Amino acid sequence: MDHEGLEVTVRRTPTEAVVCLHGAIDMSTVVNLSEAVERLLVDPPPRVLLDLVGVTFCDSQGLGTLVALSQKARMVQSVLVLTNVGDFLQRVLDVTGLRPALLIV
Repeated sequence: MDHEGLEVTVRRTPTEAVVCLHGAIDMSTVVNLSEAVERLLVDPPPRVLLDLVGVTFCDSQGLGTLVALSQKARMVQSVLVLTNVGDFLQRVLDVTGLRPALLIV
């Protein structure tokens, strides 16, 4: 299946960073997501908000990356929060049992 790329935009305030994602989170795009979040965690805000409103697809590599980034944020006393999680991604997180590993609002 052919998926589009992933557009990553970052806004930062003193209390949080908002990472807006548009497109597919898959094995060809997880590097973009990881690099953006890991750059933020060098000088971590209290909260990193991943806005998934524009996410059209997420494969197993994408799911693993979300969990890994959540763990990396915790290690630097930040918290990774997923917002605007679509129905398809909610179902995937439920089916895979990963929902408890992620903070979703």
